[in-house]
Amino acid sequence: MPGAQAVLSGTIAAMRILILGGTWFLGRELAQSALARGWEVTSLTRGRSGLPPEGVEHVTGDRRSADDLRRLSESGPWDATVDTSAYEPGDVNQALAELGDSAGLYVLLSTVSAYRDWPDRPVEESDDLWPTRMDARESDPDVAGLPGPFQYGTLKAGCELAAAAAPGGALILRPGVILGPGEYTGRMLSLFEHAQRDAAWLLPPRDPRIQPVDVRDVARFALDQIAAARPGIYNLTAPFGHATYGDLIDACLEATEGEATPVHANDAWLIEQGVRQWTEIPLWRTNLGTWQVNGSKAAAAGFTCRPLRETVLDTWAGYQKQQPVYHPRQDEHGMNPAREEHLVTLWSDRTGGDATREK
Repeated sequence: MPGAQAVLSGTIAAMRILILGGTWFLGRELAQSALARGWEVTSLTRGRSGLPPEGVEHVTGDRRSADDLRRLSESGPWDATVDTSAYEPGDVNQALAELGDSAGLYVLLSTVSAYRDWPDRPVEESDDLWPTRMDARESDPDVAGLPGPFQYGTLKAGCELAAAAAPGGALILRPGVILGPGEYTGRMLSLFEHAQRDAAWLLPPRDPRIQPVDVRDVARFALDQIAAARPGIYNLTAPFGHATYGDLIDACLEATEGEATPVHANDAWLIEQGVRQWTEIPLWRTNLGTWQVNGSKAAAAGFTCRPLRETVLDTWAGYQKQQPVYHPRQDEHGMNPAREEHLVTLWSDRTGGDATREK
């Protein structure tokens, strides 16, 4: 029966899951990991950015088309529906309206951006989300007028409201930064490219602690909760003290055998020079709560994180086999080489000729 693993003749029956997506990054990893467990996987995609892994029942269609969702429901029922692509609450509302009970446990990949106070303050699952509605749309005046990150968080919080109404229960996952093989936003591509330059590499201090997680660990946790038919709400971040920014840079240099020379300037000076946080220097952000997301609830439920070094090395190895799908966000990351050289010179002048020294 969908919603719980059936035990037949002393053996555990294979789970059946639906993935709304399944060709990119997390969706693809979920599909591959589920197949490796012997599960049956159905995927709904438009087929514009590749195909799901071999072995997946691929249904071509648009998740925002009621007709396509009704046609998709004929392949059900499922133990769980994993939604990696909902952007507006209406995306979830429509999926649930057309799939009904056949959706099973509804697994929504949300984000820490749904928290009203992130990244300015530390957050945990009980903290307030952005004020929102189950029918909020990007084009609504009260949403469209918000700055981009706040708009995104408001819509994701609305998606959570919609998912919570799922008849089969909801598992809501709020990851922070997800890295790993197939990462396509441009963060790792930019870091690897910088690591390979035979030049100075302008960076923030080494010591800030960071909390990115590996896509494979996120997929494993989601599937484990599906197998246990366990609804709930979880932050998915690495534990405090898991890694530092310097560990990330060291791993990038090791993976690429790069010849770049790290130049670690202090935060205040970088801000004074107008360096854009999160993009010109990927994963650098000085807001207090950026890397203070409490993931202890998920850890108690079995979420574990592999070493960041392993994530970085495996990501690089994966890129040698296949470059990730193009996404416009890739163009946002990294710094113009001429600008970087100029800033390194300024920093060197400030530190008395030793550009690598923080001061």
